[in-house]
Amino acid sequence: MPSNYNVRSRTRERNSVLSRPEFMSLNHQPPRSGGPSESRGSARRPGQIKHQTSQPSEEPTDSGSKDRRESNKMPEEDCMQLNPSFKGIAMNSLLAIDICLSKRMGVCAYTSSSWGGCRSMVGLLALTGHGITWIIGTIVCLTRSNTLAGQEVLVNLLLALILDVMTVAGVQRLVKRRGPWEMTPGFLDCVAMDMYSFPAAHASRAAMVSKFLLSHLVLAVPLRILLVLWAFLVGMSRVLLGKHHLTDMVCGFALGFFHFSLMETVWLSSNTCQTLISISTLSWSPFF
Repeated sequence: MPSNYNVRSRTRERNSVLSRPEFMSLNHQPPRSGGPSESRGSARRPGQIKHQTSQPSEEPTDSGSKDRRESNKMPEEDCMQLNPSFKGIAMNSLLAIDICLSKRMGVCAYTSSSWGGCRSMVGLLALTGHGITWIIGTIVCLTRSNTLAGQEVLVNLLLALILDVMTVAGVQRLVKRRGPWEMTPGFLDCVAMDMYSFPAAHASRAAMVSKFLLSHLVLAVPLRILLVLWAFLVGMSRVLLGKHHLTDMVCGFALGFFHFSLMETVWLSSNTCQTLISISTLSWSPFF
């Protein structure tokens, strides 16, 4: 009996030791292999599983690649906003400075502005550079002129004024830039088709007329200085009235000089001018 009791106690101790967590793996027996066929099947299963799993995974990868390609194909505007070039940054900075300075210089934009009391005087100065004013004045002088040289100069000046009005109106229609202050165009501006800000029509006309008169009229030095000063003040008056930006004025001056050089290239002779005058007064006859 004592020997049996000792054997039972040892088996209990062995079972208690094997029941500990660190010896739990010893109690589980590995599964038996069912022969070479099962082992071959089991060896083939991973490849088949990989093949099966690879087929459905190809579709999301293709769709994912397409989405990535579509996302990479961004519009040009977005690309310019996300990765702006040095040229774009410089242009945006200059435009921001131009708008800020133009708004600060619009001291006569409204009667309640800082220089609102001078608005009528500045408006009168701007009227001296209006296209309608110069076209009507040139026609009146042409009807009063009696010399061939004077008529030749006036006819070419009239054609230059018409060219300036039409060119500025066409460029303004293409660009459609608004002024620094939201203002509705006046009646004379609508007649002269001066509806937008860029380029400044008054600055273009003043530059062309001043250069034209300086080249074809004999004037004293004080009058030449006053003529240049008048052209500059006409361009600045539109900025003070809040109609144009500073860049509009500068581009208007450049366009006026271009119109002058163009008219000098296609200058009409005295005979051609007399023919045009005869046609306009309905006194021209092709037989005489």
